Amino acid sequence: MENDIDVIFFDLFFTLITPQYNDVRNENDVLGITKEEWEKYAEDNELYLDRATGREKNPQKIIESIVGKIDIKVSEGQKKEILELRKERFKKSIIDVDITIIDVLLDIKKKGKKLCLISNADIIDVMNWKESPLNDLFDDTIFSYEVGYLKPQNEIYEIALKKMNTIPQKCIFVGDGGSDELKGAKELGMKTIQTGCLLKKETKEHNVIKNFADYYIEDFKEIINIINS
Repeated sequence: MENDIDVIFFDLFFTLITPQYNDVRNENDVLGITKEEWEKYAEDNELYLDRATGREKNPQKIIESIVGKIDIKVSEGQKKEILELRKERFKKSIIDVDITIIDVLLDIKKKGKKLCLISNADIIDVMNWKESPLNDLFDDTIFSYEVGYLKPQNEIYEIALKKMNTIPQKCIFVGDGGSDELKGAKELGMKTIQTGCLLKKETKEHNVIKNFADYYIEDFKEIINIINS
């Protein structure tokens, strides 16, 4: 496969990094609710669509829209603290990248392949991207909030293909499979790799996703073997 592939596209969250909650204080603690409750409101489909397609790019307004869904009185000071905690949590995830992942990406580049990121993300998620050790490894990055499209919409992949000056048949897409990203890539003609390295899906979800995966890996280093095959 090595000679047939020009570009490896990667998902970001739960493929290369995980925005983990810390042990001290998180957004939910400010409001006295559980992480699960906070996630339910933070990942509300309508709100997520607004910020992840760039219709809302103001970080403070993003937080205000989330807490506005919660039946709790929230002060301006609490909103500001929630924003700072969220910014720090995502900053940490983007900066503290597993060395194995970095080594594999370096290995891929040494083989002459190009790397491009395609991520569903809002402005808070990736506002510290330039500080990440991943930043210098990628030839280009496509963030949904900047282009106005989300995976698995064809447009976001087509923007990436155009930027990388390639065609689907010369590409591999690597991701955990969330947001039907493998389905979108596969239907355009890319080879696909589903990774369970940072996030293992429940059996039912995994079985649906694997229908659109040419390969499944739980060790990130396996990507090298696949490219070399």
